[in-house]
Amino acid sequence: MDILNQMIERAKANQQRIVLPEGDEPRTLEAADIVLKEGIAQLILLGNPKKILSMAKEKGYEHISKAQIIDPQTDARMPEYAHLLYELRKKKGMTEEEAAKKAQDPLYLGCLMIKNGDADGEVAGARGTTADTIRPAFQILKTRPGVGIVSGAFLMFTPAKELGEQGFLVFADCAVNPCPDAQELAQIAISTAQTARSLAQIEPRVAMLSFSTKGSAKHELIDKVTEATRIAHELEPNLQLDGELQADAALIEKVGALKAPNSPVAGKANVLVFPDLQAGNIGYKLVERFSGANAIGPILQGIAAPVNDLSRGCKVQDIVTMITITANQAIKS
Repeated sequence: MDILNQMIERAKANQQRIVLPEGDEPRTLEAADIVLKEGIAQLILLGNPKKILSMAKEKGYEHISKAQIIDPQTDARMPEYAHLLYELRKKKGMTEEEAAKKAQDPLYLGCLMIKNGDADGEVAGARGTTADTIRPAFQILKTRPGVGIVSGAFLMFTPAKELGEQGFLVFADCAVNPCPDAQELAQIAISTAQTARSLAQIEPRVAMLSFSTKGSAKHELIDKVTEATRIAHELEPNLQLDGELQADAALIEKVGALKAPNSPVAGKANVLVFPDLQAGNIGYKLVERFSGANAIGPILQGIAAPVNDLSRGCKVQDIVTMITITANQAIKS
């Protein structure tokens, strides 16, 4: 059974409540029907119930009736959510009237439901921007304790079975932070290790990538990676993490043994942390296109509860997969 199937089975066995703010978006509704049919998660759809149920009936989606459907305009709990938002944002100048209006925005309501304990995770973005999805999460849920930065990881399913975890690796940050400093890079590494554990159920071996291996070159860009490695070791002393490592030294056993013979990670890394967004974004796309790898993401990490963003060009199966991933992130280990 591959890692994705393992995630599906784990989600089925530990059903989480995932809120979909775009409840009447056609692809989202179709994905919701599949998720409910397969029993992957409990779903909360935000939107007009009559419209959602009419769309489902027209398309023959027989399982949407299993979902909880909440109308942000009329639900009896809206005053409670509006008050919660006001309490969270009043120091930032938000008035009660503004909170009441903002709480009716499905993207804000989804995060308020998670904050209030009424949902476990959220998937959105099929018809909105990444900023629209992330902003309420920052304002309402904030980051996990000890983590000051949100980053984006990709699950990479490659045909190179001799690399990583039988061809599976986690890449980060490939989506959010253009130029993290050493402290931020260390936190990205720790968050990505946690993503590997929670989603793939593997023990992470983290390589902090650079164009140098263990001092083979000198540059301030390398200094940032070595400093991030030091900080990460201080924060998580039991984590298998090493740097700075070139990509071949991180992945290829013979090269790792030659360039970094005393490294616990060289030659067997399954988590790759790139020094900046340019390298990470270029790197995952090159692997995807040249090797035919399946790249799933970006998976947002570092938020206090699972909130994931979709591409506006996403397919129905992409949404099903992201709901599965979000459910796995929400499962308490």
